[in-house]
Amino acid sequence: MVINDISQISTPDDNKSPRVIISGGGTGGHIYPAMAIAAAIRKNHPDAAILFVGAKGRMEMEKVPAAGYDIAGLPVRGFDRRRLWRNIGVLLDLRKSMAICRRVIDRFKPDITIGVGGYASGAVMKVAQKKGIPNLVQEQNSYAGVTNKLLAKGAGKICVAYEGMEKFFPADRIVMTGNPIRETIAELTLTPQQAKQELGFPPGKPLLLVTGGSLGARTINESVNGALDAITAAGASVLWQTGKNWTTTDAADRYPDVKEVKFIDRMDLAYRAADLVVARAGACTISELQLLGKPAILVPSPNVAEDHQRKNAEALAVKDAAVMILDADCREHLADEVTALLQSSDRRQTLASNVARMALKGSADKIAAEAIKLIDNKQRN
Repeated sequence: MVINDISQISTPDDNKSPRVIISGGGTGGHIYPAMAIAAAIRKNHPDAAILFVGAKGRMEMEKVPAAGYDIAGLPVRGFDRRRLWRNIGVLLDLRKSMAICRRVIDRFKPDITIGVGGYASGAVMKVAQKKGIPNLVQEQNSYAGVTNKLLAKGAGKICVAYEGMEKFFPADRIVMTGNPIRETIAELTLTPQQAKQELGFPPGKPLLLVTGGSLGARTINESVNGALDAITAAGASVLWQTGKNWTTTDAADRYPDVKEVKFIDRMDLAYRAADLVVARAGACTISELQLLGKPAILVPSPNVAEDHQRKNAEALAVKDAAVMILDADCREHLADEVTALLQSSDRRQTLASNVARMALKGSADKIAAEAIKLIDNKQRN
């Protein structure tokens, strides 16, 4: 349920089960790990009261209620780094959001707050820290975001997915957990051939999965569109998620084994079927590739804070666990890189083996356990 009035938020009863606020969102890379953490908490504490806090107008306001959790929205938004004069309104919205957070926390009375990144996370976590409520930060990227670096001083634990994060956070509070992924992706038992058939592709042909996220990635889409002749000539099928912002082409008419879709509902099937993946380098995507052991070409988005996607991709590329193509080079080089990998099963296997070695399993359970420890420590003291 979307909470439109603070009075809709449940207040504590005599039940001693944990009361948890999970804050953040904005993209699937924040939302899906957040929901995985919530599910992990509920696994061992079925009666736990869990409330999400997100940003109004962002995708969490749809995805979280669909998963069965309550969510309250804040009028918070990101800073405009190019047009600084617009940030007056941003600051006013932040002030309103902080006031709403105080009311939400006073009514819900959480035992802990968990921040997963995104616009809403900073406001909720800052209020919680001022009120002395235990809190946990989950940093998904190899390069920490500004909000999480500011929150780290007051955090009880900081759960990370990459080595070397002590350059951003207090070393004694860091826990290496990895990033949670969607349960459906990890649990699918079909073979790649069966998954291809489920998706309507020939089971004997290699399948290229292309995804730029739910909104799409223009550079990747334009590069793939220009490379379809070479890719199909290499004997591959293509499942191409263009995102909702891309105008559909006639690719499916020109190439029988190319499917161009706005959104893939069954990413578990898509990943299982894929012999090679082309994607952006968001933290959630990389964790999925690691846990599934999928060879990939990563095209980092240049439009993210601190250029963290490039750093995510580099962390894999230096270990020969993925191929990285910079956004500026994608149109020129993507076709050659894709066809070379499609024609070399040995090279794909090397990438797959190396990326699988980087996987950290059971991430959601580990983060949930750290959250419960913080609650227990607070109650003992």
